[in-house]
Formats: sequence, structure tokens, C-alpha cells
Amino acid sequence: MSMFDLSGRVAIVTGGNGGIGLAMAEAIAGAGASIMLAGRNAKKADAALTQIRGRGAKAMFHETDVADAQACKALVETTAKTFGRVDILVNNAGTTVRRQPQDLAVEDWHKVIETNLTGAFVCAQAAYPHMLKAGGGKVINIGSMLSIFGAAYAVAYGASKGGIVQMTKSLAVAWAKDNIQVNAVLPGWIDTDLTRQARQEVAGLHERVLARTPAQRWGSPSDFAGIALFLASKASDFVTGTAIPIDGGYSSLG
Repeated sequence: MSMFDLSGRVAIVTGGNGGIGLAMAEAIAGAGASIMLAGRNAKKADAALTQIRGRGAKAMFHETDVADAQACKALVETTAKTFGRVDILVNNAGTTVRRQPQDLAVEDWHKVIETNLTGAFVCAQAAYPHMLKAGGGKVINIGSMLSIFGAAYAVAYGASKGGIVQMTKSLAVAWAKDNIQVNAVLPGWIDTDLTRQARQEVAGLHERVLARTPAQRWGSPSDFAGIALFLASKASDFVTGTAIPIDGGYSSLG
């Protein structure tokens, strides 16, 4: 059996109906796993399901707002009932509010933290007993380059993504004895709906990104297929508690 074979495995991908989440879901499905996509936009999910099913994989969608703890728990339980198990969790759902810190409403702070950080924790917590029953599992948390750097217009987002890295390390230490590996992926500047909006809102962002990125391009969601497959498979069984930048070298510069 190939160490990258995911036949018989079941994966949940939050925010999996587009962008990085969909690219990761497609890669995991292509290796044989069944997929439960989760997100708030059911209409957008139709196209994503068609893409994944086109690979011959079983795929379903569960409408979920990860800022709602009960919705996170329901997502995991529905996945277990539908497919019989839960082996892989990709915590990709996220949001941001771009404001200078002094102008950020506390309601916006809570919205970002609850979606990006608390939702990821509750999903992982809910998945834990199912992974324990299966004899192991994989949790892949999506951080950001702002897990490392600061940005004046993204205080809540940066706090949430910094928290993702520390949460990843804590879960990895706690669950290593259970054969559950927990790792984080830190996207750099990737061409997605969120960053296209950022380029409209933040003057000069496009030029600054290209000037600093050694690869001299914006990333693509497809750049996450390989890392998704690696972290979801037996190939990474001795890799846990890591935070891996996927950023074209952006974070390597001083």
C-alpha cells in the first residue's frame, strides 16, 4: 500500500467549497478519501462537489458556521453518521475584518477569533473521539504568514492565526499518544477571493508582495495539494506540532 493512499478514510474540510480548502479537499479525495465539505454557502458548494465527485470520490456538503460551537459539533457527528468514521480534519474556514486596531469594534474582534480559532478548536475537540476510535487521525490547521508577522490592518486576524500555531502545538503534544498528528500550514500571499479584496483595500499590496517573494509570484490554491496529501497520509506519521509555510520563500527573508 502506498504511504499516500487514503482509501477508506474520511476527511472533513471546513471552508472547503472554494480556494485553498477546495484544492486541499480535491487532493485528499484524489488519494481515495471520502470528503465532507463544510461552509456557509450551499450554492457555492454545488460546483465544489461536482469537482470532487468528478475524481470518483464520495463527497457531501454540510452547511456550517464554524463560529457556532454547536454547529461544529453537529458537523462532525453528521460526518461520522454519514461515512461511518472521521480520520482527517482540515480546519480551513476563516474570515477577517481589515481595520486599524483603534478602529476595530469588539464585535468584529469576537467574530474573527470565534471563526478562525475557536471554531477550529471545537471541530478538533469534536473529532477527537472518532479519531481515537479509528486508531489515529490527522488534524491540519490553516494558519497564515500573519502567524509569524504583524499587519497594522489585521490585528484580530493575526491574533487568531498566531493562536492557531500555539493551539496546534498543544493539541499535538496532548494527542501524540493517541496516534493523532496535528500540524499547521501557513499560507503566504495566495490568489484567493480574500486576497483579491485585500488588493483593492490596501494600496500597493500587490507590488510589495511581488517584491518580497523570492518565487516572484502570488501562490495558487493548487500549491496546497501536495502538503494536504502529505499531512493527511501515513507519510507524515512522525510529523506533528509543526507550522509549515507555503509562501514561495516570503517568510525566509529577514
